Amino acid sequence: MKKFNIEIAVGLFLVLSFLCFAYISVKLGNLNLFGNPTYQVVARFESISGLKVGANIEIAGVKVGRVAAIHLDQNDYEAVVNLEINNKTRIQEDSIASIRSAGIIGDKYVSISPGGSDDYLKAGDEITETESAINIEELISKYIFEKD
Repeated sequence: MKKFNIEIAVGLFLVLSFLCFAYISVKLGNLNLFGNPTYQVVARFESISGLKVGANIEIAGVKVGRVAAIHLDQNDYEAVVNLEINNKTRIQEDSIASIRSAGIIGDKYVSISPGGSDDYLKAGDEITETESAINIEELISKYIFEKD
């Protein structure tokens, strides 16, 4: 009887451990298995300087999506960023997408500043107004080495 109780306790421990491991893997991997349905829009930047796939997309500091993919346009030599936005979030056609940094050396994310248009972007549309990332190294070198 006592051996049977130990086996049940070990079995429950293993099952709970597996469930915890699976939950943490999904959360850390930014997987959207059970999450909100999304739609994708595209934004083009001259420089994305450190932006990575999976980075947050925020409006007014609230996460509304993530960066789904990044590739280089071979014709214009611009970074093309696919933005995966929650279906509940509507983005005006004249919105501005900017690459920002969380703190001085923090992770990069995409910040969307809403526009005033009555028309909204649909899946596959492009955000035409963008602001590239500020390169801290370039700013510092200009400040240090610039002569008056």
